[in-house]
Amino acid sequence: MTSPRILSIAGSDSSGGAGIQADIKTITMLGGYAMTAITAITAQNTLGVTMAEVLSPELVAAQIDACAGDIGIDAVKIGMLGSAAIGNVVADRLESLGVPVVFDPVMIATSGAALADAATIAAFERLMRLAMLTTPNVHELAALGGHEAMAARGVTYLAKGGDAEGDRVEDTLVVPGESPHVMGAHRIATRHTHGTGCTLSSAIATCLGRGLPLAEAVDRGRLFVRSALRAAPGFGAGCGPLGHADARS
Repeated sequence: MTSPRILSIAGSDSSGGAGIQADIKTITMLGGYAMTAITAITAQNTLGVTMAEVLSPELVAAQIDACAGDIGIDAVKIGMLGSAAIGNVVADRLESLGVPVVFDPVMIATSGAALADAATIAAFERLMRLAMLTTPNVHELAALGGHEAMAARGVTYLAKGGDAEGDRVEDTLVVPGESPHVMGAHRIATRHTHGTGCTLSSAIATCLGRGLPLAEAVDRGRLFVRSALRAAPGFGAGCGPLGHADARS
């Protein structure tokens, strides 16, 4: 089978745990061909983000065009955008692609650093309408208005429960017109959770690029993240990276 061609539109994490670097590892481990459109360069590690520089919307658009115009794209994952202008130019490009899009509405890094301002969050509206799936965590879902606001938008989303309290993690897949599908599992006790959201969204995008149904793609993505959590190498003094290379797909 030909490898699905997956484009990750996201920021770069210098420590390799999240963002573009986590996406490339995930896509590759799941048998996909990884391409990137980098939106921002960050200096960060397991303790936090110390510096960030957002790239120009024109350069982000050029990266998308370069991939789409030559290699082709089977699915897209969107992570950190960096600016409202980038969010809008990404939406412009994706409107004509006609492939599955997974949008991870990154607002706050696992370390607590803010990665999106109010204008950028406002630009999320177009991307949520374009996406096959939006994957907010507990705090992002609240910032987007909660379940009622998401229902009013009529978008399909995965409400991730990893940031909630309790011994069980429950992720809820909400598809308009269908009953919510709750997927639960025991919480894996570890401080090494840097890049879980990036890993999950890129794993789902890879599975969608293979042509899997949405519910199955979500389930496989969740299983990959849990395997990578268990395989975490223990690096860093803070919120460490996952063990992508040793995770089972």
